[in-house]
Amino acid sequence: MALIRLDKFLSNAGIGSRSQVRDYIKFRRVWVDGVACVKADTKIDIKKNIVTFDKRVVSYEEYVYIILNKPKGVISATEDDKEKTVVDLLDEKYKKMKVFPVGRLDKDTVGLLILSNDGRFAHNTLSPKKHIKKSYYAHINGKITEEHIKKFEEGLVINGGYKCLPAKLSIEYSADNFSKVHIIIKEGKYHQIKRMFEAFGKKVVYLKRTSFDDITLDETLEEGQYRLANDEEMKIIEKFIKK
Repeated sequence: MALIRLDKFLSNAGIGSRSQVRDYIKFRRVWVDGVACVKADTKIDIKKNIVTFDKRVVSYEEYVYIILNKPKGVISATEDDKEKTVVDLLDEKYKKMKVFPVGRLDKDTVGLLILSNDGRFAHNTLSPKKHIKKSYYAHINGKITEEHIKKFEEGLVINGGYKCLPAKLSIEYSADNFSKVHIIIKEGKYHQIKRMFEAFGKKVVYLKRTSFDDITLDETLEEGQYRLANDEEMKIIEKFIKK
C-alpha cells in the first residue's frame, strides 16, 4: 500500500506549495472519495483513493523520468545563485516534485540528460561499479587517426595519472585541422572526454551526449526541450530500479 500525506500528494501533483494546499484543504476545496477532507495529514492510498480539487480529479505520479535535450550554457544542478540550471528549464509541476539530474553534463555539453525524483534509479545508474555505456558525438580541432582509436581501446591515461577504462572511438570525418568522432565510454570522470583528447594535444570544440545505456537522444527535441520517458524507455529505466 502506497500511503502519502494529503498535503504532500497535492503539492507533488502541482496543485500548489505545501502551505497553499493546506489552505485549500482548510477551505474544503479538497475531497477524498467524495467527502470533503479538512486534515492535511490525512494519509492517501495513491492507488485506491480518488482525490479531487475544485471538483477536478487530481492525477499523481510518485516518480517521474524526464528526457531532456540539454542546451549549452546550462549547468547540471537543481539550483544555483548565478547560473541557469537544467531544473530551471522545467515546468513548475516538476520543480515541485523535486526532480534532479541523474548524473551530469558539463555546462557547454549538449544532449541527452535524464532527470528524475527517483533516488533508487539515480543510485543504481551512477554507481562507478555499474560501467554503464554512454555515447557522445564530438568535434575535435585536429586530425584523429587509427592510432588514437588504438589508445582509446587500450585505456588512455589522462592528466592526473588516471587510466581510463577501455573506450571506443570511431571517426566520421578527419582532416588536418578538424575531425568529427563518436565516443563510447563506461565511466564518467570529471571532464573525461575533454581530458582524453587533451592527452593527444587536441581540443574538444563541440560535445553532445547521444545515448545513456540503451536510451538514445530524441532528435525531435530541440535543445532545451524535454518530455516524459516513453514506454520503451521506461522498460530500460525499470531494469535499473529493480536492481
